[in-house]
Amino acid sequence: MASQIPVVVNGATGKMGREIVKAVSQAQDMTLIGAIARNPNHVGEDIGEVIGCGALEVPVTNDYEPMMAMLSQEKQLGVVVDVTHPDAVYGNIRSAIAYGVRPVVGTTGLSLAQIQELAEFADKASTGCLIAPNFSIGVVLLQQAAVQASQYFDHVEIIELHHNQKADAPSGTAVQTAQLLAELGKTYNPQLVEETEKIAGARGAQAEEGIRIHSVRLPGLVAHQEVIFGGDGQIYTLRHDASDRTCYMPGVLLSIRKVLQLKTLVYGLEKIL
Repeated sequence: MASQIPVVVNGATGKMGREIVKAVSQAQDMTLIGAIARNPNHVGEDIGEVIGCGALEVPVTNDYEPMMAMLSQEKQLGVVVDVTHPDAVYGNIRSAIAYGVRPVVGTTGLSLAQIQELAEFADKASTGCLIAPNFSIGVVLLQQAAVQASQYFDHVEIIELHHNQKADAPSGTAVQTAQLLAELGKTYNPQLVEETEKIAGARGAQAEEGIRIHSVRLPGLVAHQEVIFGGDGQIYTLRHDASDRTCYMPGVLLSIRKVLQLKTLVYGLEKIL
């Protein structure tokens, strides 16, 4: 039997973190050895008891560095899955790489400059890192369909809808989708009239190559994205709806396995499929 992958989940008591803890603890080729949470209320408690899946004998901690040090001492290469907050994730990734730990990152909000700096740091350390704006296979398929459609449409806008506890806007998935379309070497939405925004931001954020992104934040939503193409006499809409965070778990588990084979930073789940 192959050796099990030691995994630490950072952001373990959050909505995504709880699902990842369950998925990792049930994966036959992985061992959950740590659970990190910023909230001090659960420190010392068994993460399995906290999230309601039964005792896992892994106490919650809020000490990140000691956990990375412990993970680096494991016989097998260790992985930290980071689903924390945009204001902490850059430092978390650098610290993990410095310890030789492989980060799998679902937290969005990193700037392109930060991603480039982390890529250079990972290169120098020959340490794999995977940053995935979205772990859903369905989202990857949506993005691929959008790239295909862009050959035939010159007008496109993106609408992303999330729960109202999401900290960053637009979503990392929407930004990545716009980047994929912008990389195709064309400019979208040629202007036919001089537009005036009666209220600033009414037309959404303008990404590269004229692509507009609109963000909606409401309770009751989970994670949703539409890419709407328009042409004379027709509208082509691509939409993905995540109704439950379990849809991300196959992508998370795949990322944990694949990051061990990487020697550099990879951005996007589609790069490892």
